[in-house]
Amino acid sequence: MKLDRIDIKILYELQKNGRITNVELAELVNLSPSPCLMRVKKLQSEGYIEGYSAQINVSKLGQTLTVFTEITLKNHRQIDFARFLAAIDKVDQVMECHLVSGGYDYLLKFVTAGIGEYQTIMERLTDMDVGIDKYFSFVVLKSPIVKVHMPLTSLFRM
Repeated sequence: MKLDRIDIKILYELQKNGRITNVELAELVNLSPSPCLMRVKKLQSEGYIEGYSAQINVSKLGQTLTVFTEITLKNHRQIDFARFLAAIDKVDQVMECHLVSGGYDYLLKFVTAGIGEYQTIMERLTDMDVGIDKYFSFVVLKSPIVKVHMPLTSLFRM
């Protein structure tokens, strides 16, 4: 499916507000409600829209710790990457995992209840021997800017 500017605009608006009504969305993208709904359903069926979720203000729930972790693996065979990813995928506190270029292999984002929980997770991962050679931790002190939506209309000008 080739996306046009209206599809991009629909995706842009839905990522900002997944609870928007079809009528409101149609108005924002300059379509009538029926064609707008058909496009949304097509975007869902083609996998462009993977789901809808609520953005939780975690600070309201209690104190948390966010840590970015650089991880370097001992070996760089496909099986080593797969073993590491299989283990990391089971850690609920891992919010993001990125394979990166540069001086290390992966950049992970953890959200934990505190430094003790983070330390326990890292000790468990190193004890499991999932291929970690070394890791460096960066504790987030403050996050003055966090965006939850992609700049689709800037990235994909149509």
